[in-house]
Amino acid sequence: MSRRLHVAIVGATGLVGRELLRLLEQNDFPLAGLRLLASSRSAGSRLPFRGEIIPVEETTPSSFRGIDLAFFSATSAVSRGLVPHAVEAGAVVIDDSKAWRLEPHVPLVVPEVNGDTLAHHQGIISTPNCEVTPLVLALWPLHQRNPVRRIIVDTYQSVSGTGWAAMEELRQQVRSILEGEECTPQVYSHVIAFNVFPHVEDFSDDGYTKEELTIIHETRKIMGDPQIAISATCVRVPVMVGHSLAVHVEFAHPFLPEEAREVLREAPGVKVVDDPSHALYPTPLMAAGGDYALVGRIRRDASSERGLALWISCDNLRKGAALNAFQIAQELLARNLI
Repeated sequence: MSRRLHVAIVGATGLVGRELLRLLEQNDFPLAGLRLLASSRSAGSRLPFRGEIIPVEETTPSSFRGIDLAFFSATSAVSRGLVPHAVEAGAVVIDDSKAWRLEPHVPLVVPEVNGDTLAHHQGIISTPNCEVTPLVLALWPLHQRNPVRRIIVDTYQSVSGTGWAAMEELRQQVRSILEGEECTPQVYSHVIAFNVFPHVEDFSDDGYTKEELTIIHETRKIMGDPQIAISATCVRVPVMVGHSLAVHVEFAHPFLPEEAREVLREAPGVKVVDDPSHALYPTPLMAAGGDYALVGRIRRDASSERGLALWISCDNLRKGAALNAFQIAQELLARNLI
């Protein structure tokens, strides 16, 4: 890791962008320079970094001259429009949006699972949806031991997955309801405080939301098996940070819960928290601020002799997004791919 890189962060003022900035500051990443980029609305703001104050610039097609590595944490439309300019300027792009994830020539990477696919990048690398990352972290080591045949996953997604406005709306709605006042939702279709609803992203004609279809397609791509049967239901919950997943997985052969725990205890990026008799199991609060997919409630699936049920919680802003992108950058350096 002797080479020092000129790095840009697109979407630097957003939740994931700020988390990336913290990771760069907290770790000994070989920086030669750092450019913070955002929309015209955020341009002109200033962010602290390693004792300095760095101005945020508006992102334009010419923003990437001299940049070696560009982290994109923006909308799909922004990524579609600007990522090609960054690549043309010579940067390697790690993109957090869904714009490029399912493109055949773009690696979709969780380093602990399929880091080898980075060798095939053509300038763009995608990070998966923030629920897919903890799902594959937990299932990949089990899949290596006993092939996964079917996955049913229900997600419980925090409002930070939507952004700053959703977090503030939750705060305001909680205050309003406790004070007996009316709530009018702005960010979501329904009031989120003291409520849950099975609606994350728009609905498709088949009744699934785009988020649910994303989980299906991205999980298959990362695990390298288009034949895995998957069904997903995504639920928005009144939690600030941390997504959770209830997972029922069927394998080629029976899998003892004790064996699965042993496999997961050795798995990178995973921490087993599984002692229900002492009320120890993953929660979003426990996962928030952490770097692991927490896995617990590991038990036999009562509906299938070849199945297991488990519960996962993970910080959607860190390992679900920023940390995974940062680890991809570290892996690129370690493999001399940048």
